[in-house]
Amino acid sequence: MKNLKLLAIINLISAAVFSVFCFPVNLDVSVCALPLSVLYTVAMFFFVYKPLFVKESIEKLAIERRMYEYEPFVYISAFVLQRAGAKGLPFAFDILCGLVWLCILVTSLMIQYRINEKRLSLVCTEWKKYRAEHPVEKPKGIGRIFYEIFDWLDALIQTVFTIMLLNIFIFQLYVIPSESMVPTFLVKDRVFVFKLFTGPKLPLSEAGIPYITKYKKGDIVVFRNPHYGSDRKSEVKTFFSNFLSMCTLTLVNINRDENGNVKADPLVKRVAGLPGEQLIMMDGILYSRKKGQTEFTKSKVDEQVAAWDLNTLPKNIRSHILEFPVSPEMAAATLEIEKNRRELDLVSAKLECQQITRDFNKNFLAKNLDSDSYKNLIGQKNLNVYSLFRNASSITSLLLTSDGGAQWFSAFMNDWYSNLENLETFVEDGKITGDTLIGGDLYTDSCFRLNVMAKLLFGRVVLKNIEMKKALNPEEIDVDELSNQIMNLVYYISSMDQRNMGLFPASNSDGSANYLPGDCYFMMGDNRYNSLDMRHSYSFTEKPLYKADALSVTYSSNLEPQAVPKSRILGKASYRFWPFNRAGVPGKGLRG
Repeated sequence: MKNLKLLAIINLISAAVFSVFCFPVNLDVSVCALPLSVLYTVAMFFFVYKPLFVKESIEKLAIERRMYEYEPFVYISAFVLQRAGAKGLPFAFDILCGLVWLCILVTSLMIQYRINEKRLSLVCTEWKKYRAEHPVEKPKGIGRIFYEIFDWLDALIQTVFTIMLLNIFIFQLYVIPSESMVPTFLVKDRVFVFKLFTGPKLPLSEAGIPYITKYKKGDIVVFRNPHYGSDRKSEVKTFFSNFLSMCTLTLVNINRDENGNVKADPLVKRVAGLPGEQLIMMDGILYSRKKGQTEFTKSKVDEQVAAWDLNTLPKNIRSHILEFPVSPEMAAATLEIEKNRRELDLVSAKLECQQITRDFNKNFLAKNLDSDSYKNLIGQKNLNVYSLFRNASSITSLLLTSDGGAQWFSAFMNDWYSNLENLETFVEDGKITGDTLIGGDLYTDSCFRLNVMAKLLFGRVVLKNIEMKKALNPEEIDVDELSNQIMNLVYYISSMDQRNMGLFPASNSDGSANYLPGDCYFMMGDNRYNSLDMRHSYSFTEKPLYKADALSVTYSSNLEPQAVPKSRILGKASYRFWPFNRAGVPGKGLRG
């Protein structure tokens, strides 16, 4: 009894100290923390400590035990409320409050263990005698109904709080919401994430367990989505929305973006880049280099996990996939376009552009202009690769009949090489960076070549349109081959952000490399054509394929890679426990 009473005193003092720490510093929601903690501390003294340890009475033991059961939850709620205001609190103060709360938690659990009905006889002989004379009896009649309702409600509330604490510090269960990690994960797969060694923190603070875990390439991690703000307002909303979701058994989710859509947060992706690395992805192959290295090397792990053509997966996996973003035909066309890009002879392309221009001029029906006003003849929006080919017929007619049309077409077809000398020296020779690549790196060079390919194809289409306008029977002119080329090239350029990524982090203007910071990682989904991951932003902008070309073909892009700070990683996806037939450690056996 003496040791138990000492625990109760320590518990009560800790609660009183915690209440003092809850004194408000701002006039906002944080003022609620003080009355909540003070009132519960006073109640603990008068309705628990005094009758149980001063009078040594267990007449109300069931209520007193429940008071101890709720104690850690009440004070963690006060901790959250105090930090839910407009301003945060100093890190050292958060640590101090966290330690006091931990003392309350530990002493409360120890006391609950000791005052369990089965152990009363070991604590105090008077309690044993009292219980023998007054056995516990459940109420009867209408009282039994209210007792059962209260008991179920009590169990639900305690379960929610217990799960919340477990989710914060120990582990969490996630349901896979999308197909971004196919074939590793399918929609509605359930995974277990162990969080104890990944630096879990007390809600709305940086106070918590130190970060111990280190990640390697191929690890599948769960992390807070960096696309969404991490300001205090967002963090407070996220915490309370998660709490409300648990209280309503996931029926209510108020964690939504400015458009009212449920936030994709957290995310489950794979570690593709480590601190100290620079990355680039070309033709579906991820390359990396570290500080001190001049050359890039392929990522062996990425070669094993990246899924580009879901149609090649085993039948038992394909039967569970909801969306196949790429058909077998488009997958083959993609490889063909990349092959043609690599083999593109720039000197021959220049000569063909000049010949197309001469052929166009033979059919030009208007006159040239003395000024540069011809540059505005075709609006910038029509340079989008999709619009350019969709409107090719009307653009052809406009160019043929408008003053300055020949000048615009000549500039469009030829300006791409105006500032380049010795085109024969620029070749894709298997290197990622170097003087043989336009712009000094393979990504910039590939975009340059795609721009040339698009212009060549458009020039051929223009000449074909002229031929059809002059023909007596235009329907007899074969355009199928050009149509297939247009469809394939437009598709490729429109989706190239899923397939390729420039140097990340971007190099400096002098060509010197930058690298992922020491506490940051880069994440991608395995299903590359159907994964909105750290390669992309959530908005699209119109970008030229080659910036140095004033009349470059453009495309709608959301390529905006960003790193994920270690502090936002919640843990590894350690185990898939559902469905049972695919239960196991995801990604086991990958070679780095």
